[in-house]
Order: sequence, then C-alpha cells, then structure tokens
Amino acid sequence: MERQQEYVLRTVEERGIRFVRLWFTDILGILKSFAITPADLEAAFEEGVRFDGSAIDGFTRDQEADMLARPDARTFQILPWRNGDSGVARIFCNVETPDGEPFQGDPRLVLRSNLQRAHELGYSFYVGPEVEYFYFRDSSPSLEVLDRGGYFDLTPMDVAQQYRRSTIMALERLGIPVASSHHEVSPSQHELDLRHTDALTMADNLITTRLAVKEVAMEHGIYATFMPKPLEGYDGSGLHLHLSLFQNDENAFYEPGSEHALSKVGRGFIAGLLNHGREITAITNQWVNSYKRLVTGFDAPVYETWGRTDQSAVVRVPVTKADKASSTRIEYRAPDPACNPYLTFSVILAAGLAGIENNYELPAEGGAATGAHRLPATLSEALDAMEQSELVRNALGEHVFEWFLRNKRREWESYEHHVSRYELDRYLPML
Repeated sequence: MERQQEYVLRTVEERGIRFVRLWFTDILGILKSFAITPADLEAAFEEGVRFDGSAIDGFTRDQEADMLARPDARTFQILPWRNGDSGVARIFCNVETPDGEPFQGDPRLVLRSNLQRAHELGYSFYVGPEVEYFYFRDSSPSLEVLDRGGYFDLTPMDVAQQYRRSTIMALERLGIPVASSHHEVSPSQHELDLRHTDALTMADNLITTRLAVKEVAMEHGIYATFMPKPLEGYDGSGLHLHLSLFQNDENAFYEPGSEHALSKVGRGFIAGLLNHGREITAITNQWVNSYKRLVTGFDAPVYETWGRTDQSAVVRVPVTKADKASSTRIEYRAPDPACNPYLTFSVILAAGLAGIENNYELPAEGGAATGAHRLPATLSEALDAMEQSELVRNALGEHVFEWFLRNKRREWESYEHHVSRYELDRYLPML
C-alpha cells in the first residue's frame, strides 16, 4: 500500500492535478464527495481527513459528528470529464471513527468484511454486471424519450449510440473495461456490460459508472437515470449480476461432466440464493419503485426458481461455449441498478455461502408452476422478510441493518400517504 501511495503522490505532481476528490457512499449507496488539494494528500493517507458524519444519512448522531475518510490509494483515477479538464482526480475512501477504527456504518467496510469471511473459507468472489439505464430529454416527470428503438436496434432507431460511446471511452480512461453495450428492449433504454473483476473493485466501478453515465449525459444536454421503472408499460432496468467463486486460480463453480458443468459448490450457492432470496430483496431492490419492475410480463424475475432460459427465474445458469466451459457462472437477475452495490454484493455472497456451508439442497430446475415462492411484491413485504433474517443482520452488521430498516419503513409510510396520478385519473371522474 505504501508503494501505491507513493505512485499516487508522484502521479498527482507529474500530471498537474489541482484537486483530489475523496469519495464514499452513504448506506443507501448515494455517492458523497469532498475535495482536498495535493498538498494535503500525503497527510490524508497517513491520518485520514475529518468530515461531519452527522450530515450523512445513517452515519452518526450529532454528538458523535467527527468521522475520518481514509483514501484507498488503489482506487486513484483521474476524472475524464469537465470538458477535458484533467486537473481533478478521485480516490475512494474507507470511513473510520475519530480514533482510527473502521466505522460499522461504512458500506465499503460491510463488503470488505463479507469478502474476508469468504477468503477464510478459501474463496474469492467475482462479479460481472449488466447495467441498464434510460436516457431522457431532461429530468421532467413528462419523460420525453430520445428514441423508439428496441433490443439491439442500431441507427437510425438507436440515436443515443454516441452517448454510449462517449461513456465507454470515459469508463475506459477510468480503468473500467466495458465488454459490450447495446440498446435495450424499452424506448431510450441502454445497457453496458462491465468485465468481471473482484467484488470490491466492481462495487467501486458501479458507483463510478453511475456517475460517468450521468456526467456524459449532462455534457450532451440530456438526462440519464438508473430509476428501476420510469416508463409504465415497458420493461424496467435491471442489474443482472454474473457471479463466480474462485479457489486460487480455479473456478469453484465448474465441474467437467456434471449437469450444466456446475460443481457442488455452484449448486450450493444457487440453493443459498433461492433459500434466502426473499430476505435479501430489500437490499437488492431498495426503492418503492423497484417493485414496479418485479412483475410478470416484463422480462423480470418474479419467482425463486432457477434455470437456463426462464426469464421469470431469479437465478439463471448461462450457457457457455464448448471451449470455455470453465467460465461457468451464475446470473442473479433480481437486483436493479439503483441498489447499493456494496450491500447488495454482501447479502448475495452471504446467502450463497450459507447454501454451500449448510449443504442446502438445490430444487429442480424451473418450478414456478408448482408453487415456488414469489419474490416480495412491495418494499414493505421485502422489509418484513429482511427484518426476520439473521443472515442479513449478520451480513450487514447491526448498525447498517437497523438504520436501513428504519429509513425504508419511513419511505414506505410516505408512499402509503401519497395520492397518485393513477388514483386521481381513475377514481376522481366517477366517485
């Protein structure tokens, strides 16, 4: 780490960086940032930088306001936007208490702790996401789309490909490789597929990707959103996660000659996701709007089932090429791109490891027609399932678990009190 810090300090000086932005997220995954000058960076590495934690959702109480942001030098990148101005860089931070102890409300710490537990069992956790989002003319609720294109459509239907191209170039400069991109099913909907990497790096990458997509859209005078279901009557945006565990350099999910090339470890991981699926959904789908996506008829997962091609199943085992069977992986289809990736990866990993350690039995493929459990239909239902889950409590830690429940209960209560346009349009003329 010391060598990495020296590299960052040298790069900042050689590249003429004028500001270094320190990044972290609150418990909901909303990016927070403040800037320091290069003169303060070395001290930031050694001592951390104080900030007011009482102003951050889920962090501290007023009487315990001081917190420390300690930069992780491995995450240093020069920001490629602001009209080509390369004088600003960013570094993700680990949040600590004033005495230098890890802060239990830091989502990055939550994921690091779960990855450490996997490491103690001999596993490394890798993730490759498919990130879906929408472009609109602006952020007005009238929602003016930019195109009427569909899945894989190209010019002239896909008028936004230049925005995707600019975003991919920005991400590549940030060290985030994009495997592919395309227009998605709904009008003005798009997808970026990021190359798989370790879960902590990927969580950082997803936070960066959400900002990059929005920054590039702003530069082009449009608006990008990761809202799960902005358009009624069309597919919403998912965050399909391709998951794998490795033991040293070997894919622990792969077993040659077995059904779907799935090992006992892979089958146990799927069984864990199915067994705990309802409990973790409040984390993977944390907004009221998330549940407008998780309905039948719109290419979204609904049932706690698994299979190869069933789009209503929450887990899919993608078909691999004959010469790449060792790339066997699991696709978890429930999350949406507005989740907190640090917490989402944590509960997914905890559920999968529970299936492996406890030898959960994997049910037969499919099963929706034979009474398989449905994912929660509302945020309230998901919170009820989460509240009873020892697995989620242990994965998140007491601080994050309790604060998340309180915050989301308030969100649901606010939603229940709201009179929607649907109700006014439907009932006012006749009642």
